[in-house]
Parts: sequence; C-alpha cells; structure tokens
Amino acid sequence: MSRTCLVVKESRPPKFSTRHRNRCQLCGRPRAVYRKLQICRCCLRDLASKGEIPGMTKASW
Repeated sequence: MSRTCLVVKESRPPKFSTRHRNRCQLCGRPRAVYRKLQICRCCLRDLASKGEIPGMTKASW
C-alpha cells in the first residue's frame, strides 16, 4: 500500500512536467501501471481473475 501523502502530493500539478508519476487509481502503486487502464499489474490481475474487466480472462493451461 502506498503512503497517503504521496498520493495526495501526486494529485497536485508538478512544478516541472518530468516530475509527473503515473499511479494506480485503485491502490496508488507507482510502478508497473498500464496507461490505458490506469491500474497496476497487481490490481489488473485481481480484476481479471474476478472477471470484472470485459474481454479479459486469466490464462490457464
């Protein structure tokens, strides 16, 4: 779980554009965030397993 202060800090516009950090909309994780869905890989896997993302299924073989 990310710290709440960092999520609040990221919501404000940065002083320089290169300081922007993509964060997961669900948990606030700063790394491995898919731009199209705006969620991290951990949340993506959980939602795919539950079947909450249309057209996406978890692979099993």
